[in-house]
Amino acid sequence: MTSAAEVRSSAPSDVVISIDGASKVFSDGEVVAFEDFNLDVFEHEALCIVGPSGCGKTTLLRCIDGLIPLTTGQVRIRDEVVSSAHPSVAMVFQHFGLFPWMTVENNVAYGLKVAGVKKEERLERALRYIKLVDLVGFEKKYPYQLSGGMQQRVGLARALTMEPEVLLMDEPFASVDAQTREILQEQLLSIWETERRTMIFITHSIEEAILMGDRVAVLSTRPGRVKRIIDIPFGHPRNVSKIFADPRFGKLRNAVWEELRAEASAELGHVVEDGT
Repeated sequence: MTSAAEVRSSAPSDVVISIDGASKVFSDGEVVAFEDFNLDVFEHEALCIVGPSGCGKTTLLRCIDGLIPLTTGQVRIRDEVVSSAHPSVAMVFQHFGLFPWMTVENNVAYGLKVAGVKKEERLERALRYIKLVDLVGFEKKYPYQLSGGMQQRVGLARALTMEPEVLLMDEPFASVDAQTREILQEQLLSIWETERRTMIFITHSIEEAILMGDRVAVLSTRPGRVKRIIDIPFGHPRNVSKIFADPRFGKLRNAVWEELRAEASAELGHVVEDGT
């Protein structure tokens, strides 16, 4: 396993998110999502997290956002311990999470409304980010009138409208088809390179993790821990086609896959041994 010291080393940027000795236990101790979890995420970094199903990736994001409490350990944003929903953090969910009775414009502006921002200002900011995600002309449409990819862009615009320091992405493209996913990856890269938020991006796709991330953190099987962190050598801005054609891409994919395969094999052996 990767030690706490190894995940806190040699980065030139300031630490924005610090996770120290974190664990989350459910069901009276019967389910341990992750434990002894240590990780630093640096300013303006895109960190991708991959790991076996059930290793606590989504739970970890919800703890970072303050939506659910840790059992032990702590998460800090800058020097502030997270104990409730944090105003400098925004999350984009896998299943869009849009309000079906609201227009695109009102969905995007919703968080600002809750925060008490005046109508004129929140609509102005909402329109800025609607333009950024290329949805101009759809402001008055409802979610059911949009494709899955367009709905996900609304979710992204809603998060960005809050102008968060930290952007949490929970498998945001898992619910769309492969072609739409590639388009959204390119659009998110372009937006992130413009906005430069600190981002944690969870995905089951090794290729997506390498494409989107400055580093890839590989987690162990449940209870999840940081097993290895792999630096991604590609700079910004990124050209998707060139990255996929780069011989380093295949080597990186194999490196991540070997780590994941070892975890999957260990999990399968445990299941067979238990007879479950």
